Amino acid sequence: MYQGKTLSVVIPAYNEERLIKITLDSIPNYLDKIYVIDDGSSDNTFQIINNAAETRPNIIPIKHDKNKGVGAAIITGYKKSLEDNIDISIVMGGDNQMDPRYIPILVEPIIRGTVDYTKGNRLLSKYYTKGMSSWRLFGNSILTLLTKISSGYWSIMDPQNGYTAISREVLESVDLNSIYTKYGYCNDLLTKLNVFGFRVLDIAMPAKYGNEKSKIKYSTYIVKVSWLLMKNFFWRLKTKYIILSLNPIPFFYFAGLVLTPLGIALGIYSLYYKLILEGDLFVRGVLSLLIVIIGIQFLLFAMLFDIQMENKK
Repeated sequence: MYQGKTLSVVIPAYNEERLIKITLDSIPNYLDKIYVIDDGSSDNTFQIINNAAETRPNIIPIKHDKNKGVGAAIITGYKKSLEDNIDISIVMGGDNQMDPRYIPILVEPIIRGTVDYTKGNRLLSKYYTKGMSSWRLFGNSILTLLTKISSGYWSIMDPQNGYTAISREVLESVDLNSIYTKYGYCNDLLTKLNVFGFRVLDIAMPAKYGNEKSKIKYSTYIVKVSWLLMKNFFWRLKTKYIILSLNPIPFFYFAGLVLTPLGIALGIYSLYYKLILEGDLFVRGVLSLLIVIIGIQFLLFAMLFDIQMENKK
């Protein structure tokens, strides 16, 4: 136990035979359970996990018969934590990228009851992003902005950071079977936490990179997660501001999302009407500009009210 709370670590692993032993050896002894989920590896990952479990009884090897995705592996670990009545569940990768010395910093805000979910943040300064490739940093920055809009947690950064801690109360409230099972599960989970009113806190920590190779294909990953975030955005507005309460925020977003592109389209047509058809630009141009300005104002008001809702937590 740690400060009177039981702790578990959930470690998803897929073809991590080179790094999984180093990762497990670094886990502190005060962790009550270490759930290591082999997500259908084709190498010796599971054998190495079993060997480690022979010397450390708190290591619980779990194997998926086929690769289901990192999100699915974490969900399996979360369910085991619930079965064992664990108070706080931490997620660490099986590639030795996450420093176990930050476990107390992640769990203590939850123990104090000030937040319900904590996550790492590598984007606070250039020092913390040392070792992160420019392409990864660029993609992460884009997804940070999109996740702020989608999830409603406007103050969070680095949503792709998988080093997290979550309370049992949250796991009991969220439908774990509905969480996205691939990379992007962390973005999906944030949206669900916001709808249920849970408090989230970023913990600043540096990136840790070594000889591991990322399994994420960013060319397709950003597109897939962006589509997921758009769907989550509309689901959040419907569930939080229409079903669970009655709030005008969705109307402001809807009006802005309709009027802004409509005004831009009318502006393009106005230029066509002027340059090709040699018609008058003034009336059509002013009208299209006015519609764009009104649309942008609706969007800004929607975001402002959305941010205020987050600050009320």
